Amino acid sequence: MSEVLERLARTLEARKGADPSASYVAGLYARGLDAILKKVGEEATETVIAAKGGEREAVVRETADLWFHTLVMLAHLGLGPEAVLSELERRFGLSGLAEKAARSQGPAPAHARAAGLDSVRG
Repeated sequence: MSEVLERLARTLEARKGADPSASYVAGLYARGLDAILKKVGEEATETVIAAKGGEREAVVRETADLWFHTLVMLAHLGLGPEAVLSELERRFGLSGLAEKAARSQGPAPAHARAAGLDSVRG
């Protein structure tokens, strides 16, 4: 895993015990998953807008914000970047169409099972 991602993952874990008034990330954790998801959504939208604008530096900045807030979300859920990197590694070399078809053959996603929608596929 990238040294930057490792350092960031360690920092995000450490912020779980920090004072929310002294740390932006601790404040996000204290406000809960919905606040974190709202930030992920905002940053995703800003990334799309930057890409549509065609300004490369803005795309990089906004993508960094999106990745950062996604890592906060993962940490809040007890996951780290290694989980996502492992999934990407698993998919490496697979046809995108074959991988998508394999997902549709598997069990319904957890969110669908929890809502009683077992027939829903990802």
